[in-house]
Amino acid sequence: MQSLYSLSANVFLIMAIACVFLMAATLWWLLAQKGQTFLENYKDTFTSTASSNMADMFLFIDPNRLFMLNVIAIIVLPLLVWLIFRDLPSMLAMLAIVIFLPTLSYQSMRRKRLKKIEAQLPDGLAMVSGAMRAGASLSIAMEGLVKEQPPPLSQEFELFLKEQRLGVDFDESLKAMEKRIPIADFSMLITALRINREVGGNLAETMESLGETLRKKAMMEGKIESLTAQGKLQGIVMTGLPVLLGILLNFMEPEAMSKLWTTPIGWAISVVILIMLMMGYFLIRKITSIDV
Repeated sequence: MQSLYSLSANVFLIMAIACVFLMAATLWWLLAQKGQTFLENYKDTFTSTASSNMADMFLFIDPNRLFMLNVIAIIVLPLLVWLIFRDLPSMLAMLAIVIFLPTLSYQSMRRKRLKKIEAQLPDGLAMVSGAMRAGASLSIAMEGLVKEQPPPLSQEFELFLKEQRLGVDFDESLKAMEKRIPIADFSMLITALRINREVGGNLAETMESLGETLRKKAMMEGKIESLTAQGKLQGIVMTGLPVLLGILLNFMEPEAMSKLWTTPIGWAISVVILIMLMMGYFLIRKITSIDV
């Protein structure tokens, strides 16, 4: 009787272990399927976004390679932070930085490219205007701009000329170029070209006047930036100084500062401090940002 009871207990134990194993295997399979689907969707989104952004900036880099580098960074960098500091918030902060880094990089590169186009535009207009005054047509003058001007301005006009050779409508090419370069100064040039296309007029004189206006505008913006640079730096220092002091005090007096990180009252005070610092920074930035 005892042996029969022991045998039934062993069979029940084996069945229980088999059920647990089967449930664990099923759960693992479901997680793997969900993870694979998520990874595929993330890859499609990442590669399509990277391809579009890179094409707009005339950077022809394999998006699949960028995706692999991004996945490696997402896995490796947070793990390194954990191994070095053994701190979960630091690891999560690094993970968030790595996830948002591609988007921030695209935005930064795009801003720098548009700034460079804006700086090159007055010289480019003067070159086109001079060529047209010498008797060249608009397309020939633009070809001269493509040859003489450095990227990125030359890349945009080269693409415009290629579209014209392929038979794309002039207005459609202008709309596409205006969409790629959402700058107010460039929109003025597009408007001048459209008006000249419809009603005619002295385009060389118009472009020369526009280039001179943009050059004076750039000089005025440079003066304003130099006059407001001190205020902007003050905002950065006033925002970063309390954070730096908090970090130093945490190393110097860890017992006294620990209550700021480990108690509900300390968390509330930290949130209030961060909100006030960010409000002060954005207010200073708002005051020192002058639209021309």
